[in-house]
Amino acid sequence: MALGSSNRELGGNIGKTIAKYRMAAGLTQAQVAEILDVSNDAVSRMERGGIMPTVARLIKLAEIFGCEVTDLLTESSPLVNDQSKRLAALLGRLDEEARMELMDIVEQMVKLYERGIRRSDR
Repeated sequence: MALGSSNRELGGNIGKTIAKYRMAAGLTQAQVAEILDVSNDAVSRMERGGIMPTVARLIKLAEIFGCEVTDLLTESSPLVNDQSKRLAALLGRLDEEARMELMDIVEQMVKLYERGIRRSDR
C-alpha cells in the first residue's frame, strides 16, 4: 500500500522498527523477502517507509522476528502512552540505582527541552 504524505512519517517509523528487529534477528532483507515471498525491493521499501505493511504482513514479520505485532507498532508510535510503556520496559531491565540515574537524566533533558521550546516561542 503506497503512502500519502500524511502517513509517511508513521510509515518511516514502522519501517525503522522493522529494520531494527530484522537486524536483531540476524536476517538480511533478502532472507526476509524470501520468507515473505516478496521482492527484496518490497522489504527495502517497507523499511524506508515507502509502503505500509498490511496487518497480515505485520503478523508474519512478528513471527519471523520472534516478537509481538504490538512490539512493531508501539515502538514506532508517537503516542505518549506507547512511549511510556516502552520506556518502562527498558527501565525494567535495569537495577534500581541505574533506573534512578536515568530518571534524573530524563528530568534534566525535559527541562532543557522546555527551556528551548519557551525560547523559540518568543
